[in-house]
Amino acid sequence: MAKKNLTTEEKLQIINSDPILWLKNFVKIVNNQGELVPFILNEEQEHFVRNMGKYNIILKARQIGFTTLSLGVMLYYACTKPNTHYLMLSYDTVSTQNIFNRLKDMYETIPDKYKVPQKRMNKLELLLQNGSRISVKTASVKELGRSFSLQMIHCSEFAFWPAEQQERGLIALEQALLKNEDSKIIIESTANGIGNNFYKIFTDAQKGKSKYKAFFYSWLGDGAKKQFKSEYKIAEEWYRSQNHGRRQSSDDLLPEEKKLRELGATYSQLMWRRWKLQDMSIEDFQQEYPSIPEEAFISTDVGVFDAKIITERYSSLLEPLKLSELEKELPNSLIPYFGKGLYIYKNVKKNERYYAGIDTSGGLKNDYSAISILNTEGEQVAVFYKNDIPIYKFTQIAYDLGMYFNYAMYLIERNSYGLDLIQRLRKEMGYLQVLKTKTWDNATGKKKWEFGWTTSRVNKVKMINDLKEVFELGLILINDKETLDEMKTFVEIDGKLENEKRQYHDDLVIALALAVQCMKSGRWYI
Repeated sequence: MAKKNLTTEEKLQIINSDPILWLKNFVKIVNNQGELVPFILNEEQEHFVRNMGKYNIILKARQIGFTTLSLGVMLYYACTKPNTHYLMLSYDTVSTQNIFNRLKDMYETIPDKYKVPQKRMNKLELLLQNGSRISVKTASVKELGRSFSLQMIHCSEFAFWPAEQQERGLIALEQALLKNEDSKIIIESTANGIGNNFYKIFTDAQKGKSKYKAFFYSWLGDGAKKQFKSEYKIAEEWYRSQNHGRRQSSDDLLPEEKKLRELGATYSQLMWRRWKLQDMSIEDFQQEYPSIPEEAFISTDVGVFDAKIITERYSSLLEPLKLSELEKELPNSLIPYFGKGLYIYKNVKKNERYYAGIDTSGGLKNDYSAISILNTEGEQVAVFYKNDIPIYKFTQIAYDLGMYFNYAMYLIERNSYGLDLIQRLRKEMGYLQVLKTKTWDNATGKKKWEFGWTTSRVNKVKMINDLKEVFELGLILINDKETLDEMKTFVEIDGKLENEKRQYHDDLVIALALAVQCMKSGRWYI
């Protein structure tokens, strides 16, 4: 059957219904060669347009073009949806002016016959005759979003905004977003460490604990290939000059480069990476040009655990076992938590001894009750963490999980709720594999044995330092991503070891540290 020849009006209707086609046909941008070219989206930009939701957060490598993309999408909607308002926010006045200049340049390339005439284009605002407007502002202004009703908001380089604007300012912006189905907010940034709201929102979104939808775009994709094409050529010339005229091949790859090849890196990109690393550290490169999300977030200088080792471990983590992959039947009481707080990474081995640490909370949706289980070789085989389980229910979970892992030996922190857990496990449930430790008896001045671990400032330092040692020397293997996330934010502040600024949880870190102490004891009662 012959294709129907579309009329001009039909073609125009198709173009006007799709922002990707509209930008390609009606808008031009200046590429990195200084040429004025049609705005054809790269693969990452097109993926985002096709998949974005109402609330979006983007972690990205440098210069992939998401601010430019949002300007184009705002321009499309402003021209096709009368009486709508769009807001682009940047982190300083220089970048704000630069962004507005890009918006003006893009608007002026639209052919006159398809362009909605402007009423005004000054004071960092484009106002069209159809009543739509695009405003560009700096994020440091007070009362962000107040008095606005916005169809679309883009927060550019959000990780570099002042802390107050990342928190209170974002709340105000969310209230200014229109409640219709098509309104959108986009938080976009390269990383800027871990002590900020961008890190918290993105990591929560990754775990499905936020209304935001997480997107990650690395330096290995189509956008970077196009953006840095000319630099790739320079880098290859440099590489050849250092290697007797040879281009890089599989025989020349370093271990980390082999992993990058598995992620899709080309040899041109790997030579460029080496070229860039001449005058920047690997940590700085990973923050600016991450290949996986975890590389982007560089820990603070006071981080207790080596951030480089944590990042290396992220790249080869095991996936938790599926229920169908378990060789030993899971108790019915644990099935509701499987994949929802309970994660098992290795099947139970017959006659294997398992050692576990427990950090207990009250189940009041603040701190988590956490269990971390190691085998005799120091490999983490399972974790449990939930913040809404009361002690009486958590006792049953601890009992069933311990029995599942061959009557595991538990070391339980006695402080606060832990003492109640010890009493319930031992006296009510008859679970005898609870490790004893020695403490000073102030009345007699002698050491005494008691069940569990009483955490003090002194022995917490010992416990964490022991964990640091066995982790960094490769004497234990961590399989759980959430545990690594907590280790990344675990810092020393004024001599105290804790999660950074009390913003993040450390319950799995404490549970793992207790499991290490339990394993080191080598004791087994039953």
